[in-house]
Amino acid sequence: MELNQYLKLSPEVADALKTGKPVVALESTIISHGMPYPQNVETAYACERVCRENGAVPATCAIIGGKLCAGLTPEEIDYLGREGVKVTKASRRDLPLLIAKGMDGATTVAATMIIAHMAGIRVFATGGIGGVHRNGQDTMDVSADLDELGKTPVCVVCAGAKAILDLPRTMEYLETKGVPVIGFGTDELPAFYTAKSDIPLTWRVDDPKEVADAIHAAENLGYDGGMLVTVPIPAEWSMDADYINGAIDKALKEADEQGIVGKAVTPFLLAKIKEITGGSSLASNIQLVFNNVKTAARIAAKL
Repeated sequence: MELNQYLKLSPEVADALKTGKPVVALESTIISHGMPYPQNVETAYACERVCRENGAVPATCAIIGGKLCAGLTPEEIDYLGREGVKVTKASRRDLPLLIAKGMDGATTVAATMIIAHMAGIRVFATGGIGGVHRNGQDTMDVSADLDELGKTPVCVVCAGAKAILDLPRTMEYLETKGVPVIGFGTDELPAFYTAKSDIPLTWRVDDPKEVADAIHAAENLGYDGGMLVTVPIPAEWSMDADYINGAIDKALKEADEQGIVGKAVTPFLLAKIKEITGGSSLASNIQLVFNNVKTAARIAAKL
């Protein structure tokens, strides 16, 4: 179903939105740039399955042939996974050119939020958001995800910002943008691979309905911005903080030595950390994504 010349919904997503069924948006950068093949495709299929098992319709988002798609076929997901980094990593800045050129793109948090909002999808599950990079005060490397959260009314469910980032500065940036940051079952900001970061949160909720009520309140107030719900990684998959931070430091040092910059930084670091940890970081990454999708589906059901 095409709502306009740019936006395309799968029949399942279009029917769910029309009939008021819960829908959860899912990103596609994690498929093309976040994990190796075939684990990326297997994870994407599993995310859609977890979403359905918890009462919501999945809407994996991407740009296919210049169309902003909410809801992909299994073949399209497999294509994004096989092509990997050859598919453009698409943020807000890339959408007009990808559309104009009829190209494909794997959507970041920012781009997925835009597609979700255009489609009328209010809840979006991802692994971790982008944020202020370490030494960001010198490099000015700040993810567009943060600005998008400040202006696009979509509830993003995640395991916090990616642990490779400067978490305190990321939180300060979100505060400046007026983004509510909520701990789901936690008083501390989750740190992606680990459940805690020692960064306190102002708001904690323990029930999906509390989040749904907050989304309704924000809509009724006419708020432009989004909301961030942070979910700790399940305890059995949480990694030792000293161990994973040591791996991150090694990966950051190598990225600096190789001159890795811009949107290539995050995929490089995630791959390098996977190598250093012997694959355990990837296993944790996959499990935290499943947990976030489950939580997002439960929130969407309450809407």
